[in-house]
Amino acid sequence: MKKILHVALRELASTVLTKGFLFGVLMTPVMIGIVVVALPMLINEEPPKIDGEIVLIDPTGQVAGPMRTFLAPTEVAERREATAEKIREAIPENLRPFAKEEVGDMDKVLGSVPELRLTEMPTDTDLEAEKAPLLVGTSQDGGRLAIAVVHDNAIDPDDAGTYGTYDLYIREKLDDRLIDEIKDGLRDSIVDARVRARGLDPADISALTRLPRVRPKTVTDQGERENLEVLNMLLPAGFMVLLLISCMTGGQYLMTTVIEEKSSRVVEVLLSAVSPMELMTGKILGQLAVGLIVLGLYAGMGIAGLVSFSLLGLVDPWLIFYLIIFYLISYFVVGSFMAAIGAAVNEMREAQTLMMPVVLVIMIPWMLWMPISRDPNSLFATIASLVPPINPFVMLLRMTSTTPPPMWQVWLSIGIGIASVYAALWMAAKIFRIGILMHGKPPNFTTLIRWLRMA
Repeated sequence: MKKILHVALRELASTVLTKGFLFGVLMTPVMIGIVVVALPMLINEEPPKIDGEIVLIDPTGQVAGPMRTFLAPTEVAERREATAEKIREAIPENLRPFAKEEVGDMDKVLGSVPELRLTEMPTDTDLEAEKAPLLVGTSQDGGRLAIAVVHDNAIDPDDAGTYGTYDLYIREKLDDRLIDEIKDGLRDSIVDARVRARGLDPADISALTRLPRVRPKTVTDQGERENLEVLNMLLPAGFMVLLLISCMTGGQYLMTTVIEEKSSRVVEVLLSAVSPMELMTGKILGQLAVGLIVLGLYAGMGIAGLVSFSLLGLVDPWLIFYLIIFYLISYFVVGSFMAAIGAAVNEMREAQTLMMPVVLVIMIPWMLWMPISRDPNSLFATIASLVPPINPFVMLLRMTSTTPPPMWQVWLSIGIGIASVYAALWMAAKIFRIGILMHGKPPNFTTLIRWLRMA
């Protein structure tokens, strides 16, 4: 046991104290910090003001008036304020103080209110000649920005009962936000004209079809609480990402160190002091600690973020306990596979073929994240949470969903996971013992099976 601990500590120190590990682990927090600092600066940067002309050819004579009102600067400002209010209503109560300033100033996101002049032209206008101004100038110099041509049957249907629409011609590289503004204006203006043509009031129609956004409340034993749909969807993904990153980090480092020591013949020196099983066990335990460090770092960042937004109550503290249990199970399985692959090959290039099936299997829960999260107690999700080696990932997805599974299924999955750990370590031990000192042509899957059958 003492030799195993020596190997584990050596493995931990040789991995954690390297510049590559420190750079890789710290890079994500640094990038997040840069985004947090830089994003407000980019948002606060004042975009160029749009100033130009929009030409409207309207054979119906009923679109120009509503369109001119729609594009008025005061109307644009009112719509933006209404949009900001909808965003504020959609943000959870405890997040609103943090987003109040950004949401309140929509000009920083959408740009300043454009100065648009609507010019109505007769139906016999030469359209090709009017397109020429679209080829010169910019969207800030007051020149022509777009030409809209309303169809004859846009307001009243033709003999076949078909309604028309409009054609829109724009200058090159016109801001997408302005294009959407023009399209929204044409759509609303045409729809309003259709409603008025039938003797109805567009305001009454809008009031009848508008319904305020209602946020559902979740009823719990502790009372009612606000239902956070987006966070409820992202929470399972966050836990699974934590599990995936920590397992794959430790497993990748384990395979890499085994291959490096084997190719450099350092392993022959190590085996003069320890047995192959002691070496493999020590390496697995050492990289287990590396994965725990990664798991603790990123889990701590997530918890700190939840605390800062007063959302820590969304996470059941017991989930952290089960996260650690499932990490141990998934790491020992993945780590055993990685140790076996590292011992079987001579260089990293040869390991890619053997490692691909392991990675694909581990990625299955990520590909099935959405259907499992939406129906965590379905027959498929239940069976998948009991099938190794993906059962720790799927069960964690189910436990972090809005309808967690019964505890007997959780502990059954843990029991199956422990059995799979024993099987994975048993197979890895056989391959490691035979392959660690072998050189030459890398083995294929048939050879690995033959090694497993050897005593």
